[in-house]
Amino acid sequence: MKLSIVIVSWNTRELLRTSLTTVKAELDDPSNLLAGETEVFLVDNDSKDGSAQMVSSDFPWVHLIANSDNLGFAKANNQAINICKGEKILLLNPDTEVKPGALKCLMDFLDSHPKAGIVAPQLINTDGSIQRSCRAFPTFNGMVYELMGLSKIFPDQPRFREYKMLDWNHDDEREVDQPEGACLMLKREVIDDVGTLDEGFWMLFEEVDWCYRIKQKGWQIWFTPSAKVVHHYGQSIKQVKAKMILSSHRGLYRFWKKHYRNGRWYMDAPAYLGLMGLAYFRIASFHLRGGKQVAPKST
Repeated sequence: MKLSIVIVSWNTRELLRTSLTTVKAELDDPSNLLAGETEVFLVDNDSKDGSAQMVSSDFPWVHLIANSDNLGFAKANNQAINICKGEKILLLNPDTEVKPGALKCLMDFLDSHPKAGIVAPQLINTDGSIQRSCRAFPTFNGMVYELMGLSKIFPDQPRFREYKMLDWNHDDEREVDQPEGACLMLKREVIDDVGTLDEGFWMLFEEVDWCYRIKQKGWQIWFTPSAKVVHHYGQSIKQVKAKMILSSHRGLYRFWKKHYRNGRWYMDAPAYLGLMGLAYFRIASFHLRGGKQVAPKST
């Protein structure tokens, strides 16, 4: 089996239908050489909108895992990763549309770059603009700047632009730290070497932790604009925005504790309380804005 595609869904039925339709078009295109060599897993986290039923009836070629509870992003992905057989594995969000040739482009890239463990495509916003989808690994200063909104207040200051890589237009091929988890392709050997996603992360920062561990093992992570995928940003997250903000801050705390703590146990309480205080401030700001989602930066 050349490729295993893993999609985790939660209440995004119509977007998921479109995503699977674009995947099927890629598999049916004879130039991609993927027919009969690709398996697709859909892990549904107890959606209430009929997503699992739709997949079962309209896409019978998809291996459906229908959970009776929302297990979170990391654990749900691992359910499929642990049983799939592909030489390469693609993690794909249900709010994406795969552009023609994207899957083969990503596979060819990994084949031609022996040290590359992960490759990510250029993500395209709904309006056709380029989504700024890559980040540097979070540092203490970088996250303070970001969470306090300094990158928005002082957008021309280089130090406030580093975390979100705002000085890069995402229009050239380069090695990066952590691409957006909406579409990531990786080699089977990487999982054998590093392991699966850390299920201690419920939602958000699990792919940051994964990329960090993968780089620590000596693998490279790449971005290529040659492969393009439309990403309708945050369609699951926006349904429970407050809960996702809390999950994000807890995820950042777990990431800090795993990788940056370095025995400084006395920082645990201040770090946690500070991050959760900022989380509740962000939730209050979100509600004051009338619950409007802020879309990612584009070029």
